Amino acid sequence: PLLPHNCTVDKTEDADTAVSHIKKMSDIKAVVDGIDGIKLSQGLALGLSDFDLIRVIGRGSYAKVLLVRLKKNEQVYAMKVVKKELVHDDEDIDWVQTEKHVFEQASTNPFLVGLHSCFQTESRLFLVIEYVNGGDLMFHMQRQRKLPEEHARFYAAEMCIALNFLHEKGIIYRDLKLDNVLLDHEGHIKLTDYGMCKEGIRPGDTTSTFCGTPNYIAPEILEGEDYGERMMAGRSPFDIITDNPDMNTEEYLFQVILEKPIRIPRSLSVKAASVLKGFLNKDPKERLGCQVQTGYTDIKSHTFFRSIDWDQVRAGRLNNYTYNHTSTIFFFI
Repeated sequence: PLLPHNCTVDKTEDADTAVSHIKKMSDIKAVVDGIDGIKLSQGLALGLSDFDLIRVIGRGSYAKVLLVRLKKNEQVYAMKVVKKELVHDDEDIDWVQTEKHVFEQASTNPFLVGLHSCFQTESRLFLVIEYVNGGDLMFHMQRQRKLPEEHARFYAAEMCIALNFLHEKGIIYRDLKLDNVLLDHEGHIKLTDYGMCKEGIRPGDTTSTFCGTPNYIAPEILEGEDYGERMMAGRSPFDIITDNPDMNTEEYLFQVILEKPIRIPRSLSVKAASVLKGFLNKDPKERLGCQVQTGYTDIKSHTFFRSIDWDQVRAGRLNNYTYNHTSTIFFFI
């Protein structure tokens, strides 16, 4: 593994490169320091010694994420490392268990980041998950400002398939935003980050926990009412095709969500404007996709999606809306 005590610096390296290399190794050591060996494995009989640790690629309040390489086949993965000392009450334990279970469920869907393996030591939990190297939609929106409607339609269709898959498993996602929508090497989306998921939700059930990202919170959440999550399915396509700016303050943002009418840019087609108005309807009873028995069918049959072959999308065969990978999307290795 690329650990600091194994670190050597070629004399031909310049000082900046050497400092950067040592810092990267120190970041990795901070994540895995103190681990003597694997105490328990689940799924595949793997442990930390089976992986080369490349670099830290993400940090959160509960966990860090490493880019790793499985030695036996050179396959690259992301490894989420959670310190057990930070998981100390029932709510935290439920969060970890739910996230692990959702990763397991997601492994059978092409538009969700799935679990490869997991293991633990006395001090840490390790989730080895798919590494998706095309960047997230927020990154691409920041570069492109807005995308053509046909791209938004394609991505939105894959998002809806992913969310419906979770709903059929009794899971609501609750954190759909551009940052959590990754692109793979073929231009298909994969949802990631299941930290806000809730399990055990049957058709027609709602929940009441105040959570989510401010720009994507539905009015009924702000008002303290029970909710589903269909409104978030509309916000991401809205951001993609409108270059929708963030609000200046959270207070003003919440005021807009609760009180202001949705302003649809005149540049959008009639079909795009219609589907966005449906998804962003402030009344959940009238919102597109919120009907208990027909919500998913209502979305698929909307005129905006009429050109979509849903069976082809579900099978991953439809990718004629993706970018030219060599000139438009920068892939990260």
